[in-house]
Amino acid sequence: MLLGGRSRKGYPRTAMEFFLTHKIDLEQLCAEKGLRITEQRRVIARVLSESDDHPDVELLHSRAAAIDPRISIATVYRTVRLFEEAGILDRHDFGDGRSRYEPVPEAHHDHLIDVETGKVVEFVDPEVEALQRQIAERLGYRLVDHRMELYGVRLSRND
Repeated sequence: MLLGGRSRKGYPRTAMEFFLTHKIDLEQLCAEKGLRITEQRRVIARVLSESDDHPDVELLHSRAAAIDPRISIATVYRTVRLFEEAGILDRHDFGDGRSRYEPVPEAHHDHLIDVETGKVVEFVDPEVEALQRQIAERLGYRLVDHRMELYGVRLSRND
């Protein structure tokens, strides 16, 4: 289900809405994991926490350097690797040759990638989730995790 309003009591309707209304604080996760947080790592963590997209290292560097010009691209590479190894950052390869990043979400979601623009649309669909579990069971497995990425082109408005 794509984002679709709120229930009568005002609670988010979907896991995706919960995810979008509860930003992940990478600084706090670093502290919880016992990672040493330098000022430059703090800036990079904030930029990632506040990102509504899935930035690659170059875009992340650009955003972080706008806050602190002393941050080098090498520092960004080391920091995203550290965050990924600590399990607080997910790396994605959406087929465009760039690794892109997002904080590890609290709520599961999947991705639809517009192959023409590179835009990433996050979504949750309970029917798809159920179907994936059914397929795993039919093949003799219990599904423990998955990652789904769909690639598409936008339908013209005349279709």
